[in-house]
Amino acid sequence: MSSTARPEASPSLQVPSFAEMGRSPSSSSRQLRPSESQFSGSLGQQDNNLKSMDLNHVVKLLEETELSNLEDQLEALKKVAKRYEYGLILNDLTQISKILNLCAERIPLHNVFLEPTCEILKLYGLPFYKKKLSDEVNYTKEVQESIANLGYLMRVPCSQVRIQICKCVISFYHTEPPKKEYEVYQPVSANYKRQMVEAGGLAETLVLALTLVENQLQEKLWIIKTLQHLSISETNCKLMMKAEAPRRLCSHLNDADPSGQLLFRSSEILWNLLEKTSKEEIIEQLSNLECVNALKEAFTNLLIHGSRHYDRQLRNDILVIATLVAQNPGAPMIETGFAKLLILFATFVEVKSHNPLVRNLRLTYCYEDFELKKLLLNMLTVLAKDLCIVQLLQEGKVILALFHYLKPNEKPGMVDMSAAQYEELQLLAIATLATMAPLLVDDYMMCQGNTRLLMFLEWCMGNDPFFAQGNSFHGTGGRGTKLAQMRYTLKVLNPVVSLCDDAVNVDLCDQGAINQLLGILKNTTKNYPESAIVVEIQTDILLLLSTLCENNLHRKELFGWEGVDTLIPFMKMDSKKFYSGLGHNRLLFTALDCLWCCVMGCTILEDYFIEREGLFTLLDLLVLNQKNVCNLILGILVEFCDNPKTASHINTWRGKKDQTAANLLIKLWREEEIQMGVKHDEVGRIVDTKKPLAGKFQRKQEVTPMPASCPTIAVMDVAENMRAKIYCVICKLGFENLPGLSAKDFVTLAIIRRYLDFKVGEIWSEIYAELKKENIKPVTPDHEALQVIMEAFENVGKMVISLQTEMLESQQYQELREEEKSYAKIQSLHKQKEMVSKSWESFLARTSNYETLKKAKRIQEKSIENSRTKVKPYNATFHPTDIKGLNTTVASGRLVTVESTPAELTGGPLADTDLAVKKLSIRGGALKRIKTVKVVDPFKKDSVSVK
Repeated sequence: MSSTARPEASPSLQVPSFAEMGRSPSSSSRQLRPSESQFSGSLGQQDNNLKSMDLNHVVKLLEETELSNLEDQLEALKKVAKRYEYGLILNDLTQISKILNLCAERIPLHNVFLEPTCEILKLYGLPFYKKKLSDEVNYTKEVQESIANLGYLMRVPCSQVRIQICKCVISFYHTEPPKKEYEVYQPVSANYKRQMVEAGGLAETLVLALTLVENQLQEKLWIIKTLQHLSISETNCKLMMKAEAPRRLCSHLNDADPSGQLLFRSSEILWNLLEKTSKEEIIEQLSNLECVNALKEAFTNLLIHGSRHYDRQLRNDILVIATLVAQNPGAPMIETGFAKLLILFATFVEVKSHNPLVRNLRLTYCYEDFELKKLLLNMLTVLAKDLCIVQLLQEGKVILALFHYLKPNEKPGMVDMSAAQYEELQLLAIATLATMAPLLVDDYMMCQGNTRLLMFLEWCMGNDPFFAQGNSFHGTGGRGTKLAQMRYTLKVLNPVVSLCDDAVNVDLCDQGAINQLLGILKNTTKNYPESAIVVEIQTDILLLLSTLCENNLHRKELFGWEGVDTLIPFMKMDSKKFYSGLGHNRLLFTALDCLWCCVMGCTILEDYFIEREGLFTLLDLLVLNQKNVCNLILGILVEFCDNPKTASHINTWRGKKDQTAANLLIKLWREEEIQMGVKHDEVGRIVDTKKPLAGKFQRKQEVTPMPASCPTIAVMDVAENMRAKIYCVICKLGFENLPGLSAKDFVTLAIIRRYLDFKVGEIWSEIYAELKKENIKPVTPDHEALQVIMEAFENVGKMVISLQTEMLESQQYQELREEEKSYAKIQSLHKQKEMVSKSWESFLARTSNYETLKKAKRIQEKSIENSRTKVKPYNATFHPTDIKGLNTTVASGRLVTVESTPAELTGGPLADTDLAVKKLSIRGGALKRIKTVKVVDPFKKDSVSVK
C-alpha cells in the first residue's frame, strides 16, 4: 500500500514497527500487579463478574511463530474478545495493545488473524472501566499510548482493520450508556476517551494516514469522517494543522466520489479548522496552484451542475473559503484562471456574455442564490486589492454591471426578487463600486458615472415614497429613508474625486455638483435628527467640497456665501457632542478642512466669514483645547492673518473672564511646552540657554549624520507641535500693546518673540554636532565663524533671561507699590473711623455731663473771641452775634424747631392710661410732661414759654 503513495507527500507517516509496538512498556510504565490481572471464576459463565485470564500468557503464545500453535492462538484471541465483551479495563490496555500489534504482524502472513483483530479493535468502542477513582490519572500514559497505537495500526494494509479503527474512534464521540457493567468496576468519565485522543496525538496520525489510502475511496471516506469528528476539538485541530491537513484535504476535493461525501466532509473540516486555529496559517497552506485549482473546479462544478439545496449550500461554503484564500496576495488566483471565472459569474446577469459556461446558467432568487450573488460581489472587492487584476475587471465590464443597480427599484413587487433583496444587493453593489471606480476611471467616465451618481443623489433627496428595510449590514441606520443609498453614493464620489483627475472633477462641477452637495448638506441638517449615518453623510459631503474647491478660485466662488452660511453652524456645535460617539469629532475636523480649502484664498469669502464672526467662532473652538483640531485652527488663523481685517477682530475677541486672544495663545504655548517637557524654572524663565526650545524627547535623541535632504530633529519639531503657528499668529498681531497680559504672560512672550532665533541656533548646534560625529574638522576661519555663531545665539538666550528677570522684578516692584497703596488706604480708613469715634464720644460727653458742656462752651467762646480782631476802627459799631445764656455748643438762632417724638417710642397719647393697648418699658409709657421752659430774649427781656 505504501508504494502507491505520492512521493511528494510530506511529512510521511512515521510509525514504529510492529515488533517495536509489541515490546514491553518503558521503564516509566506501570507494571501490572497479579492481584489486578487475575480473577477467579470460570470463563464460561455469563454474568457480570470479570473472569481471570493471564494476558501475558496470550502475548507469549502469539510471539511463537510455529504453525502448530495457530489454532491455540486463535482460540486465545477469541477468549480475550469474550472476556472483555462489556468493555476494557484501564490497567489491561497495555497488554491489549501488544496483542493487537502481534495480530497485525500476522495478518499479511495468515489471513485468519483478520477477524480476531477486528473483534479486539471493537473492544475500544466499548466503555473503559476503572477500579479506583485514581485510575484515570494513574493510567493516563498507558491509555494515551494505547489510543495512539490505533493510529499506527492504520499502516496495516487491510481495509477492514482501517475501517474498524475509524469506527472505534468515531464511537468515542457518540458515547452510549453501557448495556451491562462489571461488578467492582466503574465506567470512566464521559470525556475521558476524548481527552486521551487529544493527548495521544491521534488526529495528526490520521491526517498523515491519508497518503496511504489515496486510491482507496472507502477507506479515505472513513478517515475523513473520523477527522470530521475530531475537528470539533481545538487541540485536535492544532494537531491536524501540524500535519498540513488543509493542504492535504483541499488538494483532493475533486477526487472521484459518487456519493459526494468527500467534498462535503472535507469542506466541513476546513471550516472547523478556520474557526479553531490560525486563519492566516490555513490561508497560507491553501495558497498554492494545486489547492486553488481544486477550489476552482469544485466551485464551478457545483455552480453549473448542482441543482439541489445541498449543492447550493456547499457551493457557497466553497466560495467563502476561496474568498479567504484570495485575501492572500500570494494566492495564484489569476494564474489558475479562477479570478477570471469569478468575475464572469459575478457579472453575467447584468452584462450579457457569450461564454459557454454561463450560456444556460440561471440564478434564481432563493436564499442560497441570493447569498451567492452577495458573495460574488464581495469577492470582486477582495480581488481588486491586487492591481494585476485591473485588466480582468476592465474586460469583464464590472463598472457597467455595478451601475445596473444604481437606480430605484422600478418593480418592488416583482416575483424574482423582493424589495428587501433588491435594496441589499443595491447597497452592496454601490459599496463595491466605491472600490472599483478609482481603479477603472476610464470605464467610469465611459459609463457617465458622474451623471448617474448625481441623478441618484437627486432621487435620494426626492419626496417620492420609499420604504427602506434597513436589514442588511450596509443598510444600518437607513430604515424607512434613503440615507443608506445616499451614504454609499457619496462614498463612491469621494475616492473618485480624491484622484484629482481634471477630467472627472471638471465634469462633476460643470453639472452643478457643488450647489447640489450644499443643498444636501442643508437638507440633512434641517430634516433629519442627528444620528451616526447623518453625521457620516455630512462629513463625506464636506470632504468632497474640500477636495473639489482646493486651489481653485472659480470653484470657491461657486461655494459662495451660501457655503459659508452652511459651514459656520458646524463649527458652533456643542462641545458635549464630541463625546457622543456619533462622529462629531470627525465632522468638526472636516468642517475646518472645508473652511481652509473652500474659503481661504478668496478675499470675498474671507471678508464675509469675518463679518459673520467666524474668527470669534474659531477662537471659541481654540479655548476648548481639543488636541485633534487645535493645530488645524491655528493654521487657519495664520492664513487668515494675511487679511488686513483679521488682526483687529482677533484683538477684539473676549472669552470667559474677559480673556484675550493673546492670553489664550500664550497659554496654549505654555501647555504645549509642559507636554513636551521643555525646561523652565518655577517662574517660567529659560534654564538651558543653548537649547531653550528643546523638549524631553529632543534632548534624549543623539545627533545622527544624515543627508542634506533629510530633515533633522530640530526641523521636524516645527511641524510636530503648535509653537511655530502660535509664533506666526502673534507676529501678525504684533508683540507690542497686546491686551490682557499678566507678568507671567510677558515672560513667556519674551521666549515666543525669539522663537525663530532659538530655532536657527538649534540647527547650527546640530550642524556643529554632526561635524564632530563625522570627525570633520572645519578650517580655522569656518571654525571661528561657528564659534561666533554659537556664542551669539547663546547670548540671545542670556539676554532673554535678563529681560525676563527685569520683567519679574518690575512686576514685583509694582505689586509692592500696589500693596503699599492698599495699606495706606486701609490706614486712612481706620484713622477716619477713630476721628468719628472720638467725635461721637465728645458729643455723648457734652450731652450727658453738664460740666463738660459748660467747659466746651467756654472753650468755644474763647476760640471765637480769639478769632476776632483786636483793633477796633474809629466810630465803628459792633453788634453781638451770639445769644447770651445758651448752654449749647452749636450755632443757635432765634427760632427753635421742635420735632415730635415718634409714637412707637412714646406708645401714643393713651400710653399712661388704663386704656393703653401696649405697655412700654421706657418710663412706663409716654414721656413725662415738662414744665415751662423759658427762653430769655436779651432785647425784649421777655420769656417765651414752651409747653
